[in-house]
Formats: sequence, C-alpha cells, structure tokens
Amino acid sequence: MSDKPIRVLLVDDDEAMREALAVRLESWGYEVSTAGDGSDAAQAAETRAPDVIVTDVVLPGMSGLDLLERLRKSGLRCPIILITAHGSVNWAVEAMKRGAMDFLTKPVDHEHLASLISAAADEVRLRRDTASITRTLESDRLGPLVGTSQAMRSVFESVRLLAHNQTSAILRGESGVGKEVVARTIHELSSRSGGPFVAVNTAAIPEGLIESEVFGHEKGAFTGATSARQGCFEQADGGTLLLDEIGDMPLVLQPRLLRILEEGRTRRLGGSREVEFDVRVLAATHRDIDTLIADGVLREDLLYRLNVFTIEIPPLRDRAEDIPLLAQHFIRQFNERHGTAVEGLREESRDRLASYPWPGNVRELRNVLERAVILCREGWIEPSHLAPYVRDGGKRRREVVLPVGITAAEAERRLIEETLEAVGGNKTEAARRLGLDPKTIYNKLKTYESEEG
Repeated sequence: MSDKPIRVLLVDDDEAMREALAVRLESWGYEVSTAGDGSDAAQAAETRAPDVIVTDVVLPGMSGLDLLERLRKSGLRCPIILITAHGSVNWAVEAMKRGAMDFLTKPVDHEHLASLISAAADEVRLRRDTASITRTLESDRLGPLVGTSQAMRSVFESVRLLAHNQTSAILRGESGVGKEVVARTIHELSSRSGGPFVAVNTAAIPEGLIESEVFGHEKGAFTGATSARQGCFEQADGGTLLLDEIGDMPLVLQPRLLRILEEGRTRRLGGSREVEFDVRVLAATHRDIDTLIADGVLREDLLYRLNVFTIEIPPLRDRAEDIPLLAQHFIRQFNERHGTAVEGLREESRDRLASYPWPGNVRELRNVLERAVILCREGWIEPSHLAPYVRDGGKRRREVVLPVGITAAEAERRLIEETLEAVGGNKTEAARRLGLDPKTIYNKLKTYESEEG
C-alpha cells in the first residue's frame, strides 16, 4: 500500500472548532489544510486535490451539500464526510444521495471520526495502488500481453524477435497460459499483420473432419460435401496460421502436413489441382515436446520443420506478481463489455487471487474476473464476488452430489460440467482431472449443445 501522507481538507466557519479538529487530525498522522467557507473550500479542493474532505454542512455562502455537489460535478472523487449541528435523517439521506461517504453530528464523536477517516484513507491508498497498477499496465505490456515478471519479459523478447522474421516456431505451455494470444501478437507485430490470422485447434476437431479442416475439400469429395471449402492454409494465405495442440494431429496426416510446409502448396480433398499459398506457420502444444516424440505421436521430421524456434510460456502460478496487472487488465475489458464501473480489487481480494494455484492459468483468471465484475457492477471487487473455490484458495475439495435414479448419461454430463466450472472452463485441465482425452470433452460438449438447441 502507498505510504504517501493522506491530505485532509477541513472546512468549518467556526475558527475554534476548525483549529481544534485540525490539531487532532494532524496528531493522527494526516496532512491537514483548512478553509472557512464553501467558496474557499471549492477553490482549495480544485487546486490542492485533497485525498479526504471533512466539511460542516452549514457554511456562509455555499452549504456543505452544495459544495459536495459542485465537487462531484467537477469530477473530484475523494471521500467527503459531512458534519453538522443540525443533523437529521433527512440531511443524512440527502448527503448520501449527493455522494457523501458518511455524515456526523456535533458534538463530534472523535472515535467515530477517526474510524471514518481511517476507512477513507484506506480507500485513498487503494485507489493510489490501483492507479499505479494501471500506469504499469500501460507501460509494461506488449499488445495484449501483460506482465512485469522476468518470465514474461523473456516471452516479450522472443515475440519481438519472431515478429521480425518469418521462421516457424512452437509455442509451448500449459492449457490456458495464452498460447494463441502470443501467436496473435507475433502476427500483429509482423509484416503479415495486414493478412489473416487463422487458429486451428486440432484437439477440438473430430478425427473424421480434420483432414477437410486442414487441407480443404471440393464439392462432392465425400458424403455431405455440398460445396467446396478452403482448408486452413488457404484461409491463412498472406498471413499466419496457428496449429494449436499439434500433438493431437493424427499421425497418418503428419507426412502430408510436412510436405505442404516444405512445398508451400496443397491440394484439396477431391481436387485435381494444387493451390499455392504464402503462410507463416506457428504450432502450439501443452505437452512436452520430447515426450511427444518418444511416445510416437509426433514425427521427428515434422518437429524439426516446425521447431526452428521455441517459446516457453510460463504458467500463472510461476508469475504470481503479474496477477494484479492481469486482473486490472481484465476488469477494464469487462467494464467496457458489460457497462459496469468496477474500479479494481480490494486488497483482500487481491490476496485471495495470489494464494490460489490457478490450474486453468490466465484463462481461468479471466473467467473468475468476468464473474466478479458482473456481480460487483461498481466500486471494488470484494472476496464475496470471487468464486467460492477461489476464496478457499483451492483447498476445499469440490463434491458433486448425484440424486438416486439419475441416468449414467446425465451423471456423466453433470460431472463434466461441474469439473469444467471448477477449473474455470479449461477443457484440457478438466479432461486431465477426469482421465479423458480432450477431444472427448469437446465432443461431449457439442452433443450437449445440440441437445439443448
């Protein structure tokens, strides 16, 4: 938290009262300036930008309520505490409507005032910290990539390097770390940015359709091919193609993929002519590359063609110092998307995010923050706005309760959906926890969608 002194503007037309309160506030460690009427207070507020204002309601010329309204209209957002000898419920309600933090009556209860100013000071420090995070967010980023950790600085260097050449590369990292975001950033910073960026997740395509997705097909090439379709290489002509989860590409198709990469041309299924293309190819996988080769699921010659350069993208748990930046980045995104006015995270919420292990990585953090922004709507994200398993720090084991008589198919669906929710929508992590192939998860979800549609 910021240790810069909290500046308090004290406004009261009673000089003795004003001076006595000023001495007390200074004894509590605050930096105090004073004003004797509303006009002077408005000028002082607009020129000195105090952190907290404590003002009497009854003032010569301009009342404390009018001062409050004027300052709010001018855009001053600091906490304002009103004091009056004529306190009533109606005054308090009107003060809150106009944006006061709280309302006190004379004679002032000094303990209550100290408590209110302390709470206001905490709010000020939180805003300062959030503003500092936002400034860092503006300066320490590379396009959509965010981070100040050494691990992310290394990623930034690699991205800049790859953006200035045309070589192939493999992006490696756990599911949810942002491999596609890294690939898209390389594309956007490169000379190919005016061309298309095409991402194909080979793990999400049913095995019977993957050949058509990658290579394209002509009308009538197979049952159901009612029209010609470009493959991903044609679609990405002049731009960048990301082959995500390359380790899940069927082994039988890999020689043809290698040949296409070497020759720069392809033939659609059912076609008689070859189509040339100019594509920069990036590949991605969440699995260890040496293991892919050892297990025989990725051909060595294809690996050598793709793996001219490798970028290792760190899991979120290894760059926890980036979480506040990422959180503020997502909060700003979701404010724009949902029309909300969330300022940032309470310190307790920040601590909860820092202590959670993030098995779903940045994707899971993003999902958690979107939910929190929608629940919060405005102000600060409290721990209560976070998903229960995040508030727990991931320590409490989530249980799925199934009623007696439920069908096996419905039980399977409930288990898959609950597991997906527990890992923030990370399908690969859900598959790992359930002991399933990621393609099974994708196919099951498509089935559920069709049943609902």
